[in-house]
Amino acid sequence: MTNTLATRIAAILGFMAVALGAFGAHGLKELLTQNGTTAIWEKAVLYHFIHVVILFVLAHRKPVFIGPWLSFLAGIMIFSGSLYLLAVTNARWLGAVTPIGGVSFLVGWAWLAIRASRPSS
Repeated sequence: MTNTLATRIAAILGFMAVALGAFGAHGLKELLTQNGTTAIWEKAVLYHFIHVVILFVLAHRKPVFIGPWLSFLAGIMIFSGSLYLLAVTNARWLGAVTPIGGVSFLVGWAWLAIRASRPSS
């Protein structure tokens, strides 16, 4: 993966985090309140946005540190994605999918921790 492609994907996901945050606060406010899932939507946006920042950091390494980058991408898609869907549909079974995304986040952070302890090549 090139740095440019990684940066573009991170930028698109950053745009989506801001848009989804605003959409949840305004466009979906009544639905989320009715479902009692406003906090779930907000948690999805928070984790989405935090991990977009690390995608940007990793996208600017030469070469891109692809393993953790893909782990964080998968985490955003699975963790935040399942929470977004759960918040809108109130399909509680989606909560069983969310931890898979959480594990993806953990793998990405652990990978970085282990990699940081190794001497650079």
